[in-house]
Amino acid sequence: MVSFGKKLKGRQIQEWQGYYINYKLMKRKLKQYANQSQVVVLDRRFVLKDFSRMLDNQIETIVLFLLEQQGALASRISELNEQKDFLQEVPDISKIDELREAYQAVGRDLLKLLYFVEINAIGLRKILKKFDKRFGYKFTDYYVKTRANHPYSQLQQVFKHVGLGAVVGAISRNLADLQDRQGSYLSIYDQPALPLQDPVVDSMQAAVDRLSHSTNFLNFLAQHALIMQEELPAPVEEGVDDQRYHFMSLLLNLANTFLYMVNTYIIVPTADDYSMSLGAAATVCGIVIGAMAVAQIFSSVYFSAWSNRSYFRPLIFSSIVLFIGNVMYALAYDLNSIPVLLIGRLFCGFGSARAVNRRYISDCVPLKYRMQASAGFVSASALGMACGPAVAGLLQMNFKIYKITVNKETLPGWLMAIAWLIYLVWLWFSFKEPVRDTEIKNVPQESKAEPDSLERGIVEPLLLKSPENQQDEDEQEGDESEEAPEDSHKPANSIVAAYRLLTPSVKVQLLIYFMLKYAMEILLSESSVITTYYFSWSTGHVAVFLACLGLTVLPVNLVVGSYITNMFEDRQILLASEIMVCVGILMSFNVIIPYSVPQYVCSGLLLFVSAEVLEGVNLSLLSRVMSSRLSRGTYNGGLLSTEAGTIARVIADATITLAGYLGESMLLNITLLPSLFICIVSILATFWTYNSLY
Repeated sequence: MVSFGKKLKGRQIQEWQGYYINYKLMKRKLKQYANQSQVVVLDRRFVLKDFSRMLDNQIETIVLFLLEQQGALASRISELNEQKDFLQEVPDISKIDELREAYQAVGRDLLKLLYFVEINAIGLRKILKKFDKRFGYKFTDYYVKTRANHPYSQLQQVFKHVGLGAVVGAISRNLADLQDRQGSYLSIYDQPALPLQDPVVDSMQAAVDRLSHSTNFLNFLAQHALIMQEELPAPVEEGVDDQRYHFMSLLLNLANTFLYMVNTYIIVPTADDYSMSLGAAATVCGIVIGAMAVAQIFSSVYFSAWSNRSYFRPLIFSSIVLFIGNVMYALAYDLNSIPVLLIGRLFCGFGSARAVNRRYISDCVPLKYRMQASAGFVSASALGMACGPAVAGLLQMNFKIYKITVNKETLPGWLMAIAWLIYLVWLWFSFKEPVRDTEIKNVPQESKAEPDSLERGIVEPLLLKSPENQQDEDEQEGDESEEAPEDSHKPANSIVAAYRLLTPSVKVQLLIYFMLKYAMEILLSESSVITTYYFSWSTGHVAVFLACLGLTVLPVNLVVGSYITNMFEDRQILLASEIMVCVGILMSFNVIIPYSVPQYVCSGLLLFVSAEVLEGVNLSLLSRVMSSRLSRGTYNGGLLSTEAGTIARVIADATITLAGYLGESMLLNITLLPSLFICIVSILATFWTYNSLY
């Protein structure tokens, strides 16, 4: 695989080569320290001071050049402003068009400068990480803390890039003034949300947003979706994105997500009663609920592969299969057949198109809308999870239509069958199949003044990723002399190939994801059995409890995404959440004192909320540490995380059914023991990973 040094050199703008961070020189310096340390014991303070001085010199070169270029851009904008003032007095349409093109040319030059900052930020982050990894020092913490807030720190220029933001604002405002607004007297300051239809401004704003990326609620929700991004994506034109993007199709995609989550959880409050009405034990509800997850293990793979060729046909197939599955689930009551009930749930699982939902957002939504779409995916899932049990609690009726029984056990099936039928009709008439890559290549594109390299790199904030959040260059890169093999950037072509791309850190993140999904599934799936046995709760009470749990998802993410992640590091939140999940599990055990409603509700709420926080932070970290080769193709990062979570749910539901053979009195403690064990293992694995990386 090509080393980062070669990648960095290949991405540089040729005429600015002397002003980039000299990554190769600093890498040689690290090797020099390593060689010297084998002969004599180096003074730690000397190493820190010497390398800090080298970094200071490198950053000074970058910042002085950055200021020089900003000044040149500001001068050009000032000259154009004079021309604009003159044209306002003596309007000339042809001159106005020329002036607009001149402002756009300045914008394209600004994009070059933003890309310059990005490349240097990545290089600096990489070399700091490499230093920490090789020598075991916390040099990154030392360097950033001593430089970031110092009044004379030049690192501030890269962190905050205030001057660049001012230039972006000047270009945006002047282009907005030149845009035809049909007689409007409003400016961009009067209506900040007023869209400016100019691709150059969109590109600049997207670059600045990514450079100044700070954790907020929308970002946090978006990372829940684990819509994988490529580390160095190929150039993508906005025109191509616009051809793919269709708002109604996105809405249908999110509706599919919502309905599927409702379908998953609407049966939970009544699954035990349904099992007993067919002559089985109440704990068979574990198999009934888990059958859907079993089928989803396989459906995720074929839907992911199918989405390489189409999005419309998989969604049509999904809707039909889910319609059939829900009808079978409802008819099982009159047929008095557990097999028909289970087959119906298997059909529902085979209709799981969540892989298509994720893939559609990743491939067909423009970058400027992708975060909102990803957040919408998570919100739709959370809302469906809350609505499912709530709707089940309302379906308290009992009557017959001809020979078909309609009661609280069968109504969830009939209701979802009707919902999927309506969705199928809506989908058939409203969904627009996106333009495929082969068609896009034949679309003529306007030539741009700047090379495609401006679009190539993913703009990452300086030091956004901690040292543990990426593979080390020694693991991910070859020597400087190595050439990249042909398949070094190709997506994985099998589950085995995808697994081989997982680093120990990624495996720990997937273990955490497995653990939290297992613990949540145990809590949710056995809730009706446990509450009926200990508290004699009705279906309505169980439905309200589960709905309240589901409604905590968005508020919890709001608090974590807007406040907590700005106060603590992701790793700290991750570990604290794991510990709180463990505490919630321990509080749930029935030992010594009689089991009470407050104990069950409080422990369940603590477990569920902690698991939600843990899921968000874990997927946020997972999206950063996964190989870029897992950002595309059938066997992508989203599929791996989905499979890990689905397998956890299957095992949890099977555990409930197997533990039921020991009696309902032992069900609670027996099912909590595996949760506790896996949770402790994940905490130890997190400690091990954290210590090995620091």
